[in-house]
Amino acid sequence: MSDELFPTFLKLTNRPVLVVGGGPVAASKLAALLAAGARVTVVAPEVVDEIASRPVRVERRPFQASDLDDVWFVVAAAPPDVNRIVSAAAEARRLFVNAVDDPAHATAYLGGVVRKNGVTLAVSTDGRAPAVAGLLREGLNEVIPDDVGQWLRVSDALRAEWRQAAVPMERRRPLLLDAINRLYERREPVQTGGQP
Repeated sequence: MSDELFPTFLKLTNRPVLVVGGGPVAASKLAALLAAGARVTVVAPEVVDEIASRPVRVERRPFQASDLDDVWFVVAAAPPDVNRIVSAAAEARRLFVNAVDDPAHATAYLGGVVRKNGVTLAVSTDGRAPAVAGLLREGLNEVIPDDVGQWLRVSDALRAEWRQAAVPMERRRPLLLDAINRLYERREPVQTGGQP
């Protein structure tokens, strides 16, 4: 049996997500969850101001297994003894848990994320080295062209044509590469020296 992770992206719009923990680490996860449209509840005996000021529901008390009822995803950003309890309760309910900086209690690992003009890349080190994932994220951000959104527009147009013409999947990628290369071939060279 392999321990290799299965990469995926979650659609959390209007779905309840639980964050257990009220400190700066828990607060650091809120922006991405809220940007994804999740309905976030934070459970912790105490919460930092950064959490209290966010549009999230806050329950100032210890975690209870019933907090997982109707939840789609869990972030455990509490001390390891609490993360262990959250992880066990989530496992019983078949819920994935991102236990922040606590891989022993995690079943989901968040990666270093690059977002540019409609393209999202995530890099994971299987929870072993978040700092390495961050460095890779920074490098990838520099490599992805700023006009990658134009690649998506070309892909959208061609995909509709390919479906109508029943172009087999294995032929589509080379055709897309050719179309993207043509984007750059059509560009006018930059004029220098004041000449039109």
